[in-house]
Amino acid sequence: MYNLTIIPGDGIGLEVMEATIHILDTLDLEFNYTTAYAGNECFQRTGSTIPDETIELAEKADATLFGAVTTVPGQKSAIITLRKALDLYANLRPVKSYPGVKSLFRDLDLVIVRENTEGLYSGIEEYTKDGATALRVVTRRASERICRFAFDYAEKTGRNKVTAVHKANVLKKTDGIFKDAFYKVAADYSEIEAEDKYVDAMAMFLVTKPHQFDVLVTTNLFGDILSDEGAGLVGGLGLAPSANIGDQNALFEPVHGSGPALAGKGIANPSAMILSAVMMLEYLGEMDEAHRLERALMGVLREGEVVTPDLGGSASTVRMAGEVKNKLVKN
Repeated sequence: MYNLTIIPGDGIGLEVMEATIHILDTLDLEFNYTTAYAGNECFQRTGSTIPDETIELAEKADATLFGAVTTVPGQKSAIITLRKALDLYANLRPVKSYPGVKSLFRDLDLVIVRENTEGLYSGIEEYTKDGATALRVVTRRASERICRFAFDYAEKTGRNKVTAVHKANVLKKTDGIFKDAFYKVAADYSEIEAEDKYVDAMAMFLVTKPHQFDVLVTTNLFGDILSDEGAGLVGGLGLAPSANIGDQNALFEPVHGSGPALAGKGIANPSAMILSAVMMLEYLGEMDEAHRLERALMGVLREGEVVTPDLGGSASTVRMAGEVKNKLVKN
């Protein structure tokens, strides 16, 4: 039995989480769910966007599923706080085409590995008399750690190339450290091709020649931006899952936000949340069940009959999830 901490959050996070749990209960596995709270609705009740109890429950779990949260300006970010508290230093974001989904490219399969703990998201900011400043933190330890994660991931999954993305021609010290760390780590993986690209060039190449890439590794802000661009290539954020992985804990979440405009309408696309659960199963070593779940979702997407409006259909979140569940039961 696996002990999972479930953090639905608010907005459409509640809806896609409910749909995904409904599907997980169909698998040939046992899960013990513990619900925890985070986000703006949690703040309204408790005065905190991420209570200590939520962090403790995530720390004790075999894995955590996180829906989506609304973060109001001035509030502490629940997800960034969780990443730092659990030292979830690697953010893994696949960019993968699925059959039946309208997209710019129908055969993409690359992965962005994003450093998750520092960079411009360190949250070190201050006002000045002229405006404000933010401190971009890049350390050798974090740079080497995330690069090694990227090469280990490539090796484990049979991928042949890792590309470092940076801006060392301008950010000579911070990205200089990141680039140096990348090639230092690359020396230990002689069978995997290593290269580097400037982030502005990479933004162009992702649109024009994305098939030349396999695994991208980069700093926090660059990874955040490029992964949303990648999602746009394969159908949008509704198809974009992610994993936050550390040495002791892991958390899985869709890349999309809480979608306040869609909340309560029951039409949110559950695919990204379902694919995040697929990544969770892979992390837990349940590869067969992970593949079963992904194949079931692919079948629904390929047929295109019982899908949500953003995918060209008219199904509700619950109905689409039910169709995925039906395919699981049949297979």
